[in-house]
Amino acid sequence: MKLSRRSLLATTTAAVAASAAPAAAASGPGAAQGGGRGLRTGFERLAADGYALLDGRRVGVVTNPTGITRDVRHIVDVMHADGRVDLSAVFGPEHGFRGTAQAGGSEGRYDDPATGLPVYDTYLKSGQALADVFTASGVDTVVFDIQDVGARFYTYIWTLFDCMEAAALAGKRFVVLDRPNPVTGRAALGPVLHKEFATFVGRQPISQAHGMTVAELALLFNAEFLTEPVPLETVRMSGWKRSDFYDASGLPWVPPSPNMPTPETALVYPGTCLFEGTNLSEGRGTTRPFELLGAEGIDGRWAAEANGLGLAGVRFREAYFAPTFSKFQGRTIGGVQLHVHDREAFDPVRTGIGLLITARRSWSGFAWRPDNWIDKLTGSTRVRTMIDAGADTDEVVAGWRDELAGFRRMRREYLLYR
Repeated sequence: MKLSRRSLLATTTAAVAASAAPAAAASGPGAAQGGGRGLRTGFERLAADGYALLDGRRVGVVTNPTGITRDVRHIVDVMHADGRVDLSAVFGPEHGFRGTAQAGGSEGRYDDPATGLPVYDTYLKSGQALADVFTASGVDTVVFDIQDVGARFYTYIWTLFDCMEAAALAGKRFVVLDRPNPVTGRAALGPVLHKEFATFVGRQPISQAHGMTVAELALLFNAEFLTEPVPLETVRMSGWKRSDFYDASGLPWVPPSPNMPTPETALVYPGTCLFEGTNLSEGRGTTRPFELLGAEGIDGRWAAEANGLGLAGVRFREAYFAPTFSKFQGRTIGGVQLHVHDREAFDPVRTGIGLLITARRSWSGFAWRPDNWIDKLTGSTRVRTMIDAGADTDEVVAGWRDELAGFRRMRREYLLYR
């Protein structure tokens, strides 16, 4: 029988409260502290506690290249070398455990050359099929440690959801090691997904920029969306504030995917990823994906129109570039580059909408992808149909105001940090 939201939250946060107790001085991974307040990730706190949460457990880890310590060792390598952890398997998401695959790809099933551990592929697996993978691996505890970027359509949070659901089906315990939201946890922004548009770029009705950490999302998923809650434990960070951008963490940045090279990319991504739903390049195949946007036939009129919107915290430069792969590969195209000059004031989702509207006005070749992928990204037909009807930025943003307010109320119950 499904627990009530409050009962479930009390149960799942018990481990959080326990993990928040002062730990003994650490001499292992992550002992050296960086950042102004000495942020410690969930893994650093787990290691500092001697991996007590994993004692006597046969462990499998869902991770990718971002699962690193402060001194840039991978947590799989660290735990594999530590006799206190019975690490038995690794589960790789989109792009793979070691990160060798491009967007829409994975590494498949193989044995990791560095550790000899079996690596299982989770990409595009869910439900009983993924539960069968967990069962075949022989683990009894699944640990999740992946750096998210804060957008609904970034697939790692749905890897988290799918793995939680599958762990519940397979009777496994689930542990989430928390990491910072690199674009802060101040606010949820943008439209909320409508369930009939659920895909792997949005399984459940959360907002386009969710403003949560993966541990907070795990608590919300478990209480609000999973039919059968999983036995869940979370190891929260210490020293992180909701207003912190990634550079406040003192942590090294590892690209979570090939087209997320910097925290600045993550800052604009919740808005400019919408151009994946158009015939314009979203900058894949350049050194500035999601900061460069364009197409053949676009000139300086688009940048002028975009600057004319007066969007907070950002300016637009007329730009020309030649993508090395993806849309317009090897062809010089025109467009804009975003320059965020005030990240506190910048609203990526509003900016993305403004750019779609001005691109459509200033370039006669503008078109949505024929499969209406934009509807999957925004979570409904509303953004596309309003823009096609001539709505301005304020009108489109106003269209999701009520549903966003509802999500913000739900979200508040699961926030772990101030």
